[in-house]
Amino acid sequence: MLATPERVVGRGRTPDRTIWHKPGSGHRCAGNCDFHPIACSEEEGIVAPAPNRDIPLRLDVEHETWCGDCLTLIRQQRTNAAQERS
Repeated sequence: MLATPERVVGRGRTPDRTIWHKPGSGHRCAGNCDFHPIACSEEEGIVAPAPNRDIPLRLDVEHETWCGDCLTLIRQQRTNAAQERS
């Protein structure tokens, strides 16, 4: 799944975390963006983003997770697409 990373800086001895978001609809990134809209919010986005990457839905990387709202949207879209095909 194509995703954009949000870096959450850890405090003290807490490590930094990466939260992956589904990009907002209609957004195309050529690698030179300074803002990425995200699917889970119409107002929020990622400022000074890293490039979008193809990320598995099941993450096994320490300190990385999916945004819960984005993951719900992805699963709903997949369910709707499967229902349309049947």
